[in-house]
Amino acid sequence: MGEFRHTIDIKGRLIIPAKFREELGKTFIITRGMDGCLFGYTQEDWIDLQNKLKKLPLTKKDARAFVRFLYSAAVVCEFDKQGRVTIPKALRVHGKLNKKCVIVGVSDRFEIWSEQRWDAFTDDTEENFDEIAENIIDFDL
Repeated sequence: MGEFRHTIDIKGRLIIPAKFREELGKTFIITRGMDGCLFGYTQEDWIDLQNKLKKLPLTKKDARAFVRFLYSAAVVCEFDKQGRVTIPKALRVHGKLNKKCVIVGVSDRFEIWSEQRWDAFTDDTEENFDEIAENIIDFDL
């Protein structure tokens, strides 16, 4: 959980909050995410996701495309001594990560956003939050 703002340097190094580092362990996975961000997973959560993706029908074009897009950019990452991770160029391009970034905890993953994209996303979501909630939440479960 949480939202943290950090700067990515010219070499693509980004500080991951200590709160997340403790949970991620020594190695973790970063890949392309949806909505123009990057997704980060613990090794355990990545394996859980892989098991779910294996169940997608190989005969469906969208399933093949989704799996290819997710896996082709996935990288195993480690922290340096300063708690930074180096984001590969292809992922920086996908996320439009230039300078200011936002790292967000979301359930079983963390996300890395460009500050501009995150601010636009949150502005739009805040405007429509009641409607979004009404459309997806059923508290009578």
